[in-house]
Amino acid sequence: MLIRLQKVIADSGLVSRRKAEEWIAQGRVTVNGRVVRELGTKVDPAKDHVKVDGRHLKEVPPQVFLMLNKPKGYMSSLSDPAGRPTITDLLTGVGLRVFPVGRLDYDSEGLMLLTNQGEIAQALLHPRYHVAKTYLIKVKGVLTDEEIGALERGVELEDGLTGPAVVKKIRKAKENSWVEITIHEGRKHQVKRMLETVGHPVIKLTRVRFGSLSLADLPRGHYRYLTDREANQLRALVRSRQEAVAASREPSRLVAPPARRPTRQSHPARPARPARSTHQARPTRSTRPASPARWAKPSRRRKA
Repeated sequence: MLIRLQKVIADSGLVSRRKAEEWIAQGRVTVNGRVVRELGTKVDPAKDHVKVDGRHLKEVPPQVFLMLNKPKGYMSSLSDPAGRPTITDLLTGVGLRVFPVGRLDYDSEGLMLLTNQGEIAQALLHPRYHVAKTYLIKVKGVLTDEEIGALERGVELEDGLTGPAVVKKIRKAKENSWVEITIHEGRKHQVKRMLETVGHPVIKLTRVRFGSLSLADLPRGHYRYLTDREANQLRALVRSRQEAVAASREPSRLVAPPARRPTRQSHPARPARPARSTHQARPTRSTRPASPARWAKPSRRRKA
């Protein structure tokens, strides 16, 4: 099976696909002993010998998908220059390199998806694929119907108008309330900024669903591997979105039928033109206008 060279390198877990493309362009990758610099090159991992910096790629690891219930006070990155706790501290026992699909703020919690499949991760995050993300949020005050309508239509932020959201009222407290919001975008602090725009700052935010995945009863700070069914649902979701986008970009195959030449029956009848003759006949008295002075017969007078 032929696969793009940069994907083979990325699937090996060595680096991301973008970094693999840089290495190919720099001439650091060889296929069967020949340096390859073309990004569109395809190889068969079962037959071709791929090396990076003179070393064979490791055997392609199995696909890994896991779900983490991130607690507050953890960075959603794999490392932090400031030394704050990260989700890596919660992934004890995970032997393969995985990376998060999207992020949650330091003070937010809830469902995080991690995988070693870069293509699927990129597709799940891309806004054109419209993968839904649902949040359970505690806000100050109570949203009015007008404010909910504004969120559902889209609100203007510093980086542009947001896409339509789905908003549900969950319950009301003394001074605050809980709402559930579903969006299909992934801008930085998007949900918090949306609610601040309508005058209701966020007190607590928990992501409860990501695409077809649900946080359910996974304890806070714990993770679990996805079942085969859940992983296949993610793959099917990405595949269906990609096919839909590809179909929308294809030009229409419908060709307009050629225009028919008008027939005489489709137009009102025209008066027939007189036939033309090559010989022009001399005018006769019946064809020339009568001139009373010239053609009138002389009157008969009686002789005296």
